Amino acid sequence: MVYAGTDPVSGKRHYLRETIPAGPKAEAEADKALRRLANQVDEQRNPRTSATLNQLLDRYLDVLDVGPSTQQMYTKYLEKHVRPFLGKVKAGAIDPDALDSLYAELRRCRIHCRTKGLVDHRTPREHECDERCRPHAGKPLAPATVRHIHFVLHSAFEKAVRWRWVSFNPVSLASPPAAGKPDPQPPTTAECARILDEAWREPDWGALVWLTMTTGARRGEICALRWNQVDLDAGMLTYRRAIAQYGTELVEKPTKTHQQRRVTLDTETVAALTEHRERAAERARLLGIDLPADAFVFSLAPDSSEPLVPGSVSQRYSRMATRLGIDTHLHSLRHYSATELIAAGVDVRTVAGRLGHSGGGTTTLRVYAAWLAEADQRAATGLSTRLPARPASSTADERAMADPRTPREDLAVARRDVLAGLYPPGSHLPGMKVLARERGLSVSTVHRAFKLLREWGVVEGDESQQPVVTAAIVAEQTAVPAAETQEAPAQLLKFELRRGSETLSAFSTIADPDSASDLERVLRGAHRRIGFAEDILNCELRVVRNGREFLTFVLL
Repeated sequence: MVYAGTDPVSGKRHYLRETIPAGPKAEAEADKALRRLANQVDEQRNPRTSATLNQLLDRYLDVLDVGPSTQQMYTKYLEKHVRPFLGKVKAGAIDPDALDSLYAELRRCRIHCRTKGLVDHRTPREHECDERCRPHAGKPLAPATVRHIHFVLHSAFEKAVRWRWVSFNPVSLASPPAAGKPDPQPPTTAECARILDEAWREPDWGALVWLTMTTGARRGEICALRWNQVDLDAGMLTYRRAIAQYGTELVEKPTKTHQQRRVTLDTETVAALTEHRERAAERARLLGIDLPADAFVFSLAPDSSEPLVPGSVSQRYSRMATRLGIDTHLHSLRHYSATELIAAGVDVRTVAGRLGHSGGGTTTLRVYAAWLAEADQRAATGLSTRLPARPASSTADERAMADPRTPREDLAVARRDVLAGLYPPGSHLPGMKVLARERGLSVSTVHRAFKLLREWGVVEGDESQQPVVTAAIVAEQTAVPAAETQEAPAQLLKFELRRGSETLSAFSTIADPDSASDLERVLRGAHRRIGFAEDILNCELRVVRNGREFLTFVLL
């Protein structure tokens, strides 16, 4: 035993000890050990403390200089997966074997189950178990998470070596799981077209999805974007900040790489943002104020003063993709932007600059290298030429008339019965209870449908009275068949892209049904959005108006 000074952690006297087994050479071996330990003390190579791993991790987290989200993640990993197993062991006694055993346990089960009969309950709240509560099956921790834990421990022991708490870093000799190969799976062009069509039912949400798709920005950067960072005249925007969520608190912080970046916008994106700004300015005018220069580009607040919640944006996108039957998530749009740029022949360094990858393109090349071969085969002038056509914006009333999505709108669209002459001008529609009983709806749903009919001008009368059919509306609509042979202005129509009896795509947009050039534009745009799966000459465009087929357009 050799005195090695005062323990900086406990403040007690610190000794180096080594036990020599009994034997004929025990005395000689003890003398060697004594000289070896004394030399370590003289040369300051000895551990200065007998602190446990828990004490080392506490000190490491105290001096760690990272963002709050990273600090929170490291603390969670250590509390849940490291301290219960090795926390009380002396830091100097941790060896590679102990670490490899820890990693093996993490790869076995993430909750570290020990007994049989454990049940995975459907909810942590009090409940009566049913078939959804099943016997526990060990679910391993993801290899990437185990590697994160390995890197945290390696960093902690590096600090310990520098502080002379331990003599060497045992984590350097441990064997974490191998890193998985990058496998970006962006949505296809056809899937992106369906996503955009669905998103643009609400123009503000469609503009957010479009901008994410074209710039490849992270969700926090999109949420933190302000109008004073967007130069629509120059066709450029600057990502300077990002929104992070800590529990229920939203915090504006620097970007992930702590660098701002400027991104050039194509003409379609400039047009989409211009329309979006006009909508935001109109909402502000309704409040009697001007849209502030530093207002958030995307916000649910009428004056655009509050950012969107990044987690909510991801959840909304995932729910939309699930409704469409597409297995994807919001971050995949970042992959889509990168892969399409590379396939279009853009150099990796430029792609890395647009995405905000550090290292001059090293990350971009490592993740997206598999797509570089495609860049030699596909010639394209840029990302904007590869994107599907941007759906036209429409008001809520136009969308409800052309594409009813709720029972209230379905019932309101039953105005076709009125327009078909079933109810002459001045006649009364059936009462709310009668319609509710006939259609299997609640009376409140019918009441809201009548309110929508009043807004459209189909019926009139006080809400307490039985609705009366408006003569002007009936007269206007009964004249439609005769006007079908005359020139009509552009209007919101429903279209179907078909091949024989198969419907390839169904959508709504504004067009002139009597303009061949307009219909050709719609046909070619719809054909491009399905990913050029069919020859355009084999396809036909059917125009639907007032619930029935109006005409069929083909290219000869």
